[in-house]
Amino acid sequence: MTEFWLISAPGEKTCQQTWDKLVSATRNNNLSTNNKFNIPDLKVGTLDVLVGLSDELAKLDTFVERFQWDMAKYPIKQSLKNICEIISKQVTQIDNDLKSRASAYNNLKGNLQNLERKNAGSLLTRSLADIVKKEDFVLDSEYLVTLLVVVPKTNYGDWQKTYETLAEMVVPRSTNLLFEDQESGLFSVTLFRKAIDDFKHKARENKFTVRDFQYNEEEMKADKEEMTRLSTDKKKQFGPLVRWLKVNFSEAFIAWIHIKALRVFVESVLRYGLPVNFQAMLLQPNKKNMKKLREVLNDLYKHLDSSAAAIIDATMDIPGLNLSQQEYYPYVYYKIDCNLLDFK
Repeated sequence: MTEFWLISAPGEKTCQQTWDKLVSATRNNNLSTNNKFNIPDLKVGTLDVLVGLSDELAKLDTFVERFQWDMAKYPIKQSLKNICEIISKQVTQIDNDLKSRASAYNNLKGNLQNLERKNAGSLLTRSLADIVKKEDFVLDSEYLVTLLVVVPKTNYGDWQKTYETLAEMVVPRSTNLLFEDQESGLFSVTLFRKAIDDFKHKARENKFTVRDFQYNEEEMKADKEEMTRLSTDKKKQFGPLVRWLKVNFSEAFIAWIHIKALRVFVESVLRYGLPVNFQAMLLQPNKKNMKKLREVLNDLYKHLDSSAAAIIDATMDIPGLNLSQQEYYPYVYYKIDCNLLDFK
């Protein structure tokens, strides 16, 4: 189960008492695994700033072990707005770097795949450069030319019987089988240049496909070198990209949890008022008992907002509560969904 519930409730006589009460209520029936979620004494600022910041944090949020605030990265002497801007700049930079690096790698990968596709597939479409040899062709002749023809295996007999008569000026006994795949064979045939059009036309009528191919040693060599270069570059980029992803996934995840902490702080102050007095708690629900856990929490905290069950219309827009963004409960609640690799 990789879903966590980050909640907060007002301190009773002490915040420890709030914690003890939650632990006691959820211990029965193994409803959840609980940890305190430590949020430092952040600067509250004005109510207007808190309400505005609540909306900003919701937008940024969309973009464990016991949590510890990173004082070096996000100094708590800074205002909440400044901390929010620090995190926003950090994750924006990571996002921009990711787009740039991923685009470069994917372009390289795509170009390599295109070349690989040319060297795979059926004889009707694949590159023939790695199949044919120089000695398969009549080259540098003013009158003669060698064509390459794809013949279905079921038509080999027809090819041997008819290729010499598909056009005038086909060189007798000039055909050779150069390569086979599962469906077809690649045959060479030599004829006079002036007969090419007639030969292609008659070949089509007999279900023989003449490939558009000219033997060019320099072009074939360049294609092979390009494939080798792309393959080498892909291998060179893959390792550093994976290392960058590991480091920056960690950075982005840390930033994300700090955003959750800011949201809990801001929402708790807006809900419960000043002075700051609430306990943040991280719950890992038991998957089988999630409904029961929700009922226990509602029983535990329904006194905080007796109208919670009735007032919430998902279309309502109440500043500071972001009701249109998520479920509303009498206690502050944010879900941390760690199923980050479950693509849909």
